[in-house]
Amino acid sequence: MSEHLLFLTGKLAEKSLHKVLENMQPTKFSYEIHQIGVSVAALMTTDLIARRLKDVSKFDKVMLPGRCRGDIDQLANQLGKPVERGPEELKDLPQYFGHAAKKSDLSKYSTDIFAEIVDAPNMTVEQIIARAEQYRNDGANVIDLGCLPNTPFGHLAESVQALKSADFKVSVDSLLAEDLVTGGKAGADFLLSLQYNSLWILEKVDSTPIIIGGPPSNMRSLYKTINTLLKEGVRFIADPILDPINFNFTESIVRYRNLRKHYPDIEIMMGVGNLTELTHVDSAGTNALLMGIISELDIGHILATEVSEHCRKSVKEADLARRIMHASKKGHIPPKGYHNGLMALHERKPFPYDVGEIKEFAENVRDPNFRIQVCDEGVFVYNRDGIWNATDPFDLYPRLNVAEDGAHAFYLGCELARAQIAWQLGKRYDQDEELEWGIHVEKSEQDLNAFKDEGSTMQSRKDRKNNRKSTKYKKNDARRC
Repeated sequence: MSEHLLFLTGKLAEKSLHKVLENMQPTKFSYEIHQIGVSVAALMTTDLIARRLKDVSKFDKVMLPGRCRGDIDQLANQLGKPVERGPEELKDLPQYFGHAAKKSDLSKYSTDIFAEIVDAPNMTVEQIIARAEQYRNDGANVIDLGCLPNTPFGHLAESVQALKSADFKVSVDSLLAEDLVTGGKAGADFLLSLQYNSLWILEKVDSTPIIIGGPPSNMRSLYKTINTLLKEGVRFIADPILDPINFNFTESIVRYRNLRKHYPDIEIMMGVGNLTELTHVDSAGTNALLMGIISELDIGHILATEVSEHCRKSVKEADLARRIMHASKKGHIPPKGYHNGLMALHERKPFPYDVGEIKEFAENVRDPNFRIQVCDEGVFVYNRDGIWNATDPFDLYPRLNVAEDGAHAFYLGCELARAQIAWQLGKRYDQDEELEWGIHVEKSEQDLNAFKDEGSTMQSRKDRKNNRKSTKYKKNDARRC
């Protein structure tokens, strides 16, 4: 039997909700809509619902707007029926019901991340540990200590031991054999990068070598080293070296492909920094594309860096990208629709409402509070006195009549700036909410069981008047002094 659902909504959204649910038919559920008696659905609370909604015996579940605040478990107990919050935007209901039963599992991955601390010799042990903790929180599996040319690293052994004591896996990356020996003897798990002529280091340490050709892109040399280690039964990770764009980048991708073809079962590493660091584009897309190649070639390790400012989230991006690509590969579907975290600039469906729908909302508003919405045509502001549209917030200011209300003007300025950015980039705008920037901006989870604190611009007119008087008296007192 199909479920019979009750959708609760407000006055302004009622028509839209009817249209959305009608357009979704046929569905696996039947439904009824109840307008609870508030203008804006987002202002609905579980306490208000409990007071106004009485008999729900014929329904299997009660669906609330996504921003409805309050304790839904308590409300469910009061109503005697399951209660569920829907999506924040009612236009997302088709996707919500289409995908709710098959949420993506992004807990698994098949590629480990080596996060390099490139300036480790110039950092204290305490600073190295702090950076390592940051990288671990962002998804790194191994902390790579980068040694700098002509820069002494006297506390290398101490740094390795401190990281191991803090339960990190550690690699040491150096061109100097003595650094690799020191790091290996101190307990490093991996050493970057050994060539055929430096395999003697393995007689002195127990670390796993990451091997390259000599010179680095020479595949004949790399194959010789691989065959030697395979014959000796030594674990290793091979890196054919990723070159920058226009410096044999395509040829280097071919090297990875050929290496995997020649040796189907060996472990391979790709250092992604030559692309993320040396290409001035947002690194999220670069990491996603490289992780796609890595997924296809079964590359089990990457070396990631965060040297350039535009790469400051590269480890975190790589972590999400490897999970998406793993899920895509296991699910045999393209890496689409798993997670929005790597979409910082744009969104798949930025503008849920068209001009006609926004104008219909505006016609039903009976109060002076401003509503702001964005669609393809620009930014719309409306209240009971009218509706105005522009692509530049400064064009709207003369029409809003807030020159004498500083707090309101400040609030509208912030909101309209967000709305303009959303329109320019193609992002979702929700009034009173910050724009979404994927994983690149940390955003605390909203507790919908609690209510938002009153904003600093939400003072009453009386409060603002008293504040102005207080300021005036202070100025007069200052003049008397």
